[in-house]
Amino acid sequence: MLIIDKLRQLSDLLAGDLFYDATVAKHQTMRLAYATDASVYQELPLAVAIPSGKADIKHLISFARDTGITLIPRTAGTSLAGQVVGSGIVLDISRFFNQVLELNVQERWVRVEPGVIRDDLNSYLKPFGLMFGPETSTANRAMIGGMIGNNSSGLHSIVWGDTRQNLLQATVMLDDASEVQFEPLDGASLFQKLASTSREGEIYRALNDLLSNDANVEAIKSGYPKKTLSRRNTGYALDFLIDSDKPFNLCQLLAGSEGTLGIIMEAKLKLMPLPPQEIGLVCIHFSDMIECMHGNVLALTHQPEASELVDKYILDFTVGHPTYQYNRFFLEGDPQALLIVEFRAGSKEELARKAAALIQDMKDKGLGYAYPFVTGMAETNLVWDVRKAGLGLIRNLPGDEQPVNLIEDCAVAPEDLPAYVADVQALLAEEGVHASYYAHAGAGELHIEPFVNLKTAEGKRTFRTILDRTTDLVLKYNGSLSGEHGDGRLRGEFIGKVLGEQVYALLKQTKSIFDPCGIFNANKIVDTPPMDTALRYDTTYKGSDIPTYFDFKKDESILRLAEKCSGSGDCRKTEVSGGTMCPSFMATRDEKDTTRARANMLRQFLTNSTQRNRFDHEEIKEVMDLCLSCKACKSECPSRVDVAKMKAEFLQHYYDEHGASFRSSLIANFTKSQQLGSYVAPLYNMIVETPLLAGMVKRIAGFAAARSLPNVHFTTLSQWIAKQRRVSSARRKVYLFSDEFTEYNDTAIGITAYKLLTALGYEVIVPQHLESGRTYLSKGFVKKAKEIANKNVTLLHPLVSEETPLLGIEPSAIVTFRDEYLDLVDETNRTKAGELAKHAVMIDEFLVREMEAGHISSAHFHQDVKHIKLHGHCYQKAFHLVGYTERILSLPKGYQVELIPSGCCGMAGSFGYEKEHYEVSMRVAELVLLPAVRTAAAETVIAAAGTSCRHQIKDGAQRKSYHPVEILYDALLR
Repeated sequence: MLIIDKLRQLSDLLAGDLFYDATVAKHQTMRLAYATDASVYQELPLAVAIPSGKADIKHLISFARDTGITLIPRTAGTSLAGQVVGSGIVLDISRFFNQVLELNVQERWVRVEPGVIRDDLNSYLKPFGLMFGPETSTANRAMIGGMIGNNSSGLHSIVWGDTRQNLLQATVMLDDASEVQFEPLDGASLFQKLASTSREGEIYRALNDLLSNDANVEAIKSGYPKKTLSRRNTGYALDFLIDSDKPFNLCQLLAGSEGTLGIIMEAKLKLMPLPPQEIGLVCIHFSDMIECMHGNVLALTHQPEASELVDKYILDFTVGHPTYQYNRFFLEGDPQALLIVEFRAGSKEELARKAAALIQDMKDKGLGYAYPFVTGMAETNLVWDVRKAGLGLIRNLPGDEQPVNLIEDCAVAPEDLPAYVADVQALLAEEGVHASYYAHAGAGELHIEPFVNLKTAEGKRTFRTILDRTTDLVLKYNGSLSGEHGDGRLRGEFIGKVLGEQVYALLKQTKSIFDPCGIFNANKIVDTPPMDTALRYDTTYKGSDIPTYFDFKKDESILRLAEKCSGSGDCRKTEVSGGTMCPSFMATRDEKDTTRARANMLRQFLTNSTQRNRFDHEEIKEVMDLCLSCKACKSECPSRVDVAKMKAEFLQHYYDEHGASFRSSLIANFTKSQQLGSYVAPLYNMIVETPLLAGMVKRIAGFAAARSLPNVHFTTLSQWIAKQRRVSSARRKVYLFSDEFTEYNDTAIGITAYKLLTALGYEVIVPQHLESGRTYLSKGFVKKAKEIANKNVTLLHPLVSEETPLLGIEPSAIVTFRDEYLDLVDETNRTKAGELAKHAVMIDEFLVREMEAGHISSAHFHQDVKHIKLHGHCYQKAFHLVGYTERILSLPKGYQVELIPSGCCGMAGSFGYEKEHYEVSMRVAELVLLPAVRTAAAETVIAAAGTSCRHQIKDGAQRKSYHPVEILYDALLR
């Protein structure tokens, strides 16, 4: 029987999903989305399985045994050594195996499924005063199963320990689909296991024979890294199993086994009390990396909670970053290296004493040149965010020489770091390679990322040479080849060299004991293919000569922008962790709906497509379908992978080949339809408000039946303002951009904005201009949007300046001037567009600036008490504008503003109208926004600047929300 027929039969058995058919766009999309992780590897899996329960996993194991096809367990897919890349069946257990099963507060343990996210777990545990300690930089999306697989550690591991130290018990499904528990065993319990005739008994007896052999024990003792190194994570942890001082527990072997020994079904984790609330970071600035390593050794004598390195490369990439530029507040000068040393204490006084002692010691030893001390959770989180974003930030490096995961996980004892780093620097200099150095100095493990061009044969040779030569240094310092990221297929080839061939033979024997048929993640750790094969790029790389409508020069090309995705999975965080990226993934939890999947899909086809139009692929269309173009990726992704821009570009090329649908054209030309409707406003509104007639319109347009349609106003904003008398005594003149939504639908809000501004002493003029082009951009009509952008820049540039700014009411429209226009207009208009963008601001921004200039104060408003819940529009969040709204709404002294911790509202312009997207739209809204609105007291005012957001709140919570200008005008003394 052909394998495709066997897969079809398997699919029929599963309650979950199986994607395997290359002739079906969604199936192929899923396979391509799982072809990569956060490593440099890429390999198309035979299939992707989304098991919904244990029965599915048993079927999959049975299938693997019958066919010899390996199963590749995967959770968040953030592995850096290619652990979840392979040609077998990827088993994504992240969607359905994500429950907290049991909590014992008194004994401080929790039992969870493998798909539980570390930070989400700690949010659950926080009310009980407990937490799970191991903390990777990916903790807001890393899952317990993956953390066990890699034995994850994180930046606090010198105090909180690694996953192995905090794993008490695990339920594992073996190669015969039997479930067993790994747990601490005393002598009697171990004897019972050895006497069992089950598959579990076979494993215990075979391991007992292996570990009872004196020659094997001696090889393990002499071959593994020295015990003073806590980051010992190379191969299988046989060195932990021979520790006679502890009960025998196969959990120690399971941790770091990378899914090669069995499938984790449950884990019992040790918990710790929440650390002291007072937190402070001594951020020691160094002019030299080796000096910094000596500083780290000194810092460790002060018993900190963490000691982490950030180098100049990472710091430089925070400059001008949409998000991380705001995290630079503590920096002094231009340090080559920054050591972040954390202390915690029960009081501010004790915290200050600890910090002062370290600072004085550093000064006495002549180490460092600046020692800012940052305190408070909010401020220290900003500092730590820079460190955690290191991998993504350095992906902003221009050119084809990019940071590669290669020697980033090698670890030595902290006291050996100064000499080790000096040796690595010399090695890389000989190879003519630069590198970034960051991360876990306190634990002796630096993430050293060499910059290598893997698109060339020479680069691939350098890639191998650097790892080969670095293993000599690991041996020199009796260090570990892997500290926390695992061996995978990257370092597995060199384990024998580092641990010795005798130990490597024991590792192969261990794999065979658990998995003789190779059904669990074959060719990882042992029997790995050469480390320089199955890379993302091969010698047929086609380059980036792809014509585009947007200008991608600042990103080098659209392909380079897609390539910036490191695969670190920042787009996989949930609503519990907060943020906006990526709303569709938060709703569906499907990998194909991540920013990462979209960037990778574009990269793969733009690199390898044989089509004349490289965008003409249904797989790209499939993966872009649920992108809401919220722009969160532009700011929240450390690498600034702007998928909204790339989606619009893709759609235009797709239309060039296939034409646009009726609905897409209808939505893109929204302004025209609303303009026509405004001529007959009563008739138009009667149609959209009458259920029968509105239902017919929605059916014809392909809109969701449950969605309400917008009304048009009886006059346009431009017409109304044109009839107003000119204010001759105005303080200054401002231009108001009457966007396409405010002009026809939200005209009353525009009128209120006019009244507010004039009452505050400003002359308001609506200049001649076209619509913003937002509706065209949202549906991918980039050529039309380009025409509009050029015309608007020509019309508005001569008028708009710092003294006479252009004010916007609708975020999605005014932000277009600051975002897309810059890359959309013709070369001749580029400079003008840039100048115009500087002075195109939200009305909230303008009012805050006037407040800061002393022109507006609380005296202009009454002192009534009101509670306001504010939801920020996605574009406000992407451009860090929500704070302006929060500040201006707080201007009336009695107004208390509470920011709803929501991401996207889910409407996203037309997305929430479209019948096939309605359900996802509502699921996005139900994550945070709608529950927050429903639970708000009746007297609480709901504020939202976006027209889509207000519409979603109206449809989803049957509650009216208000634009901030309406709330301010209501508070005005007049």
